[in-house]
Amino acid sequence: MGTPPKSRFGRLAKLGGLTSKVSGSYLGQQVRGLFQTDDERSSSMRDLHIENARAVAEAMSQLKGAAMKVGQGLAQALEGTDLPPEVAGALGRLNDKAEPIPFDIIREDVERSLERPLTEAFASFDPVPLGTASLGQAHAATLPDGQQVVVKVLHRGIEHSVDSDLSALKTMFISGRILRRNRSEVEEIFEEIRDRLTDELDYYNEAANLEYFHTAFAHDAAISVPRSHPSHCTDRVLTMQRLPGMPIDRFLAVATPKARQRAGLALARSFHVMTYELGRLHADPHAGNYLFDEDGNVGLLDFGCVKDLDEAFVSDYARLALFALDLRRDEVVAKLREMGFLESDRPEAAEVIWEIAQVIIEPFRAGMYTAGSSRDAVQQKLKALGPRVLRYPEIRTVKEGIYLHRALGGTYAMLRKLETRADWGALTRPYLERAAARGAGA
Repeated sequence: MGTPPKSRFGRLAKLGGLTSKVSGSYLGQQVRGLFQTDDERSSSMRDLHIENARAVAEAMSQLKGAAMKVGQGLAQALEGTDLPPEVAGALGRLNDKAEPIPFDIIREDVERSLERPLTEAFASFDPVPLGTASLGQAHAATLPDGQQVVVKVLHRGIEHSVDSDLSALKTMFISGRILRRNRSEVEEIFEEIRDRLTDELDYYNEAANLEYFHTAFAHDAAISVPRSHPSHCTDRVLTMQRLPGMPIDRFLAVATPKARQRAGLALARSFHVMTYELGRLHADPHAGNYLFDEDGNVGLLDFGCVKDLDEAFVSDYARLALFALDLRRDEVVAKLREMGFLESDRPEAAEVIWEIAQVIIEPFRAGMYTAGSSRDAVQQKLKALGPRVLRYPEIRTVKEGIYLHRALGGTYAMLRKLETRADWGALTRPYLERAAARGAGA
């Protein structure tokens, strides 16, 4: 695979050419459809969606950077209901891995940013990266006082591709009908992704997030957040405490049932505290952003993508969840309309969104329930509802909920891996009631 174009013109040319190809393919199908039966038209359109989704995913994979992050954000933020299955499948194969940046370049960038030689800033600095993602690269290092740290270095020029990549991709998704949603909804989705991407490109912002969440969870013995080292942080270099622990696959291979349970409950607790008490959410909850020790204590990593939740939205969302827990259908539908998730009075659309709510709430009404057990069919049921959701554009994603649902889905996926067992309704209800009460002025 060739080197991805780095210039704004080169990236726009690649994406612009693909936009024209995708749009033209649908126009061509409209003409061919005049001479096809209904079944032939449906089959041809399905094949075209798959072909175009694969082409878009491949382009994002080659371009890396913002394009890759947009693809991941769309796949994760809209998983289960809003993406056509063929698009979700193509985007879901994207990963955040990139070719390592040569150490000479890393050295130059760190020294320029910290304004001192690498040997002066660090007692040791491992030239082999811990990992390379689409936006930056991480290295293990040691400070002069002996503290073990991780140093993240932002890729050169990555910030210059964000606006151009987002603009071209948004045009493609709208004109090419890759997302079969109304234009205003797609605009909101891309605006929210852009805001979070902008945050991720500012390491001063991430350093501040680390300090905030380190303090917020300091009282919880099962949850750790690394501290930053301000003397070694800039807008392009982030130096943070290196937490002990192992990735989830290694943890699952050696953990006792007790340790797995402790880890799962810690993850669930962290989501509830961040959402309903702090109103600030770690919004990138995939397996690579957690470390586990042998006792089941959890280290939370990578706080570049943090969503600040509107207090009124959190209160409304808590009330919505309480209505669903109590199977109060009319109140659920009314609250969904009030919050913008449902934009019509059509009873058919209301019935579909109520079915979604019932599926999501199943584990919370089941008493003791093990996420990831053979009894847990939430993901399969949501996926089955996807085609029905697509018939009703009035069932929509609201901007404030995009990363909340991404975090909820990512946390649930981790709980499934850990096979965490709890009375989820009893665990969640106190958080909901307190958030709803705050919204009412209590």
